[in-house]
Amino acid sequence: MTRSETAGDDRASRRKDPVDETATARATVNSRGIVTGWSEGARRLLGYRPAEVVGQDAAGLLSGELPAETLRSLKTLPRWNGTATLLHRDGHGLTLNLLAHHREPDSEGGSDGAWFLVCPLARPPSPSQDDTLVMRAFTQSPDTTALYDTGLRLRRANANMERVIGLPEKAMQGLRISEIVVDPQSNRTEQSMRRALETGEQQHMQVALRLAGHERESFWTTSLTPVRDAEGTVRGVLLAAHDMTAEHLARERLALLNDASIRIGSTLDLARTAQELADVAIPRLADFVTVDLLPAIEGGDDPRAGSPPGPVMLRRVAYQSVLEGCPEAVVQRGIVAAYPDKSTAARCLATGRPLIENVTAPAIAQVAIQTPDRAERMRRYGFHSVLAVPMRARGITLGVATFSRHRRPEPFEQDDLLLGEEITARAAVCIDNARRYTRERRTSLTLQASLLPQRLPPQAAVEVASRYLPASAQTGVGGDWFDVIPLSGARVALVVGDVVGHGIQASATMGRLRTAVRTLADVDLPPDELLTHLDDVVIRLSAEADSGSGPAGDIGATCLYAVYDPVSRRCALARAGHPVPALATPDGAVEFLDVPAGPPLGLGGLPFEATEMELPEGSLLVLYTDGLIEVRGRDIDEGLDALCTVLVRPDPSLESTCDTVLRALLPTRPTDDVALLIARTRAMDASHVATWDVPTDPAAVAETRKNACQQLAAWGLDEAAFVTELVVSELVTNAIRYGGAPIQLRLIRDRNLICEVSDASNTAPHLRRARTFDEGGRGLLLVAQLTQGWGTRQTYTGKTIWAEQTLPTT
Repeated sequence: MTRSETAGDDRASRRKDPVDETATARATVNSRGIVTGWSEGARRLLGYRPAEVVGQDAAGLLSGELPAETLRSLKTLPRWNGTATLLHRDGHGLTLNLLAHHREPDSEGGSDGAWFLVCPLARPPSPSQDDTLVMRAFTQSPDTTALYDTGLRLRRANANMERVIGLPEKAMQGLRISEIVVDPQSNRTEQSMRRALETGEQQHMQVALRLAGHERESFWTTSLTPVRDAEGTVRGVLLAAHDMTAEHLARERLALLNDASIRIGSTLDLARTAQELADVAIPRLADFVTVDLLPAIEGGDDPRAGSPPGPVMLRRVAYQSVLEGCPEAVVQRGIVAAYPDKSTAARCLATGRPLIENVTAPAIAQVAIQTPDRAERMRRYGFHSVLAVPMRARGITLGVATFSRHRRPEPFEQDDLLLGEEITARAAVCIDNARRYTRERRTSLTLQASLLPQRLPPQAAVEVASRYLPASAQTGVGGDWFDVIPLSGARVALVVGDVVGHGIQASATMGRLRTAVRTLADVDLPPDELLTHLDDVVIRLSAEADSGSGPAGDIGATCLYAVYDPVSRRCALARAGHPVPALATPDGAVEFLDVPAGPPLGLGGLPFEATEMELPEGSLLVLYTDGLIEVRGRDIDEGLDALCTVLVRPDPSLESTCDTVLRALLPTRPTDDVALLIARTRAMDASHVATWDVPTDPAAVAETRKNACQQLAAWGLDEAAFVTELVVSELVTNAIRYGGAPIQLRLIRDRNLICEVSDASNTAPHLRRARTFDEGGRGLLLVAQLTQGWGTRQTYTGKTIWAEQTLPTT
C-alpha cells in the first residue's frame, strides 16, 4: 500500500469518527518536571514536535514563572485548573486555560506521581447554537421534566412529561400542576414549589400518584429547583421527576417476603400456618386468598404420589379478604369440596406449576356450568385476575393457594407469580413440618397411652386417682409417667417420673424406665436402692445412645418413689431431682414433705437418700411432675401456693380433687406434660393383722401352726387352714434352721391371706429341685405350688419371706 493510500485511509477514518482526538492538546509531566508525553493536539497548539519536547524540562514552555502560591498548591492538590502563558515555538506567548490532573504513584510502578495536562483547541460555539442545543436536551431528556413560572404556571414540558401525563405540551401550558393532575399529591407538590420560590432552595419529595391512562399507582421522587436569571433573581422552578414504581414494588415485595418469613410458621398448628399465609398476602398481593389442602394432609399422612385425579377433593383450611367477613368465600373452613378438572385449582395441581388467569366473561360462564355459586360470587365482586400456586414441600403436593384480585385494577404479572411462589413455598414447608409433627405427635400419644396404666388396680393400702395431660401441640408429647405397683405385705408403691425431652424418643424412654421400675419394685428394693439401680439403667441407655445402638440424644430423667405400708401406716420416700410431694392430713394441714432432693437420674456416682414417716389414716399424698407447677409467666412458689390452697379443702372425691387441681393450676393448655397422682391412705386395724414372736426352738413350730389355725378360725377362714399350716410350718422351720433371732410370724387378712416370717438373717432362700433320695428341699417348692405367690424382701434388720394365697369367695 502506498503512502498516499495510507493517508487517505487515515483521513477517511477521521471523517467516520465524530471525536477528533487532535482537538485537545495533551501532555504529561513527571514528578521531576520533565515532559514525558506530547500529543498531536499539543503540537498543533504550540508548534513543537514530540522529539523537541519529550525529555525536556517543562518549565521551558512557560513564559515567566508560576506564582509561588500556585506552586505550593500543586504539591497538595489532586487537580488544578487556571490560566497559564506558554511559549509558542515561534516565540510568542499564548495565554491558555489549563486543566491538570495529578496521578498518584502506584505500587506497580505505572505512575510516579505525574501530571496530566489538557487544553482544548476548538473554539466554543455561538450562544444561539448553545441555546438550541440546551432546549433540545431539555425536550429529549429521559427524565420527566417541566418548567413553571413564578405563578406556578407551566411554561415548558419535555417529551417524557407529555408521555407520563398523556397530554401534549400545548394542552398543559398556562395551567398549574394541581389543574393538570387532580390528586392530593399535586397540592403537596405546589406547596413545595412555593417553598422553592420563597427560599431559593431546592426541595425534594416523594409522591404516589394514580395518573389517568395508567393501570396502577405510580411512585415518584421529585426535585423542585429554583431557576435564576443572570442577576440571580428567581424566575421560575424546574420540576424533575424520576419514576420509582419498579423500585418501590421491588421493595414492597422484599418487605412482604420478610414479613412472610416472620409471620408464617409461628406454630406447628397446620390450620394456623395456612391462615398466616392468607393473612400475610392481604392486601399487599391480593384481595382474596384461599388455602385448600388435600384431605389426607391434616391427618399427618402422605398423599398419593403423582397429580391428584380429577375432580380434586380439597379441604378449605384458611381464607382472608380485604372485605370484612370474607363474603367472597363459597366454601367455609373445614369443608371438603370438589374442584372440576378445568378449574384453576385442579389444573394448577395437575401441572404442578403456578398459573395466572384473567377472569373473562366466557371463563365465568364455563365456571357457572360446574359450580354456579362460585361463578355468582365472581360476578358479584368483580374478580378479574387469579393466581394459583401449588403447595409442595419435600417432593409432596400438599394443596393449592389461590390469590384473587377484584379491588386492585392491575392484573397479576410475572413478578407477582414469583412472589406468590416464594411465600407459598415458605408456608408449604411449615405446613409439612406441622403435618409431620402431627403424625409424630399422634404416634407418641399412642405409644405413651399404651405405656401408661390403663386403669389403676384397686388397693387395700390406698385409694388413688390420676390425670395425665399431654403438652400443647407446639411443645410436643413428653415422657412423664406415673404408676401404682402392688407390693408384698399389702403395701403399695407410688411412682411419678419425667423423662427429659419430647417426642417419640421421650415416650419410648419413659416406657423402658417404667418397666425397669416395675422390675426393681418386684424384688422389694427400698426407695433409695431402687433409684440407685434406676440411675444405672439411665446411664446404660445413654451409653447405648452414644454408641449408636439406641435412640440418638442425651437421656435424663427425674423420679419420685414412695412405698406405703397400711399396717404400720409408715411411708418411705426417695426422689431423684423430682419436685417434692404434697401431704394433706385429715385435720386440714398441708405441707410439702422434706424428702432429700437427690440428683437427677443419669448422672451416676451420687447417693440417694430415703426418708420415712408415719401418715395419719385418710391423708392425701399428692405426687406430680414439674409441668403442674412450672408455668410460663408464673413463679414456681406461686404454683406451690396454688396447690396448697386447693388441698386445704379437698373435694370428697379424689377424681374431683384431680380436676380441681388442674383447673386451679393450669387455666390454659399446658406447655409441658403433666402427670398427677393423688393417693388417700388407708390403715389396717388389729382385727386384720395377727403377729407372734417365735422362739428359735424347733419345737416351737407346732405351737406356731396351732396359733395360726386358731386365728384363721376366728376370721372364719377354716378352708384355708390346711395350706396355711403347711406354709407356716415350712417358713418358720427354715427361719429357725437357717435364720437368726428374733423371728416373727405375721398373718394379714386382706383381699388375700398373707403369711410373713421375718428373721435377722440376710440369706435369702431359693427354690431347688430335690433329687430322689433327698430328705429335704421340697418345702419351698410346695409353698410355690400351693400359693398365689411368694418372695423375699430385705429389711434393715434382716429379711422377710412372704407367701400369699387366694381366699375362697363367699
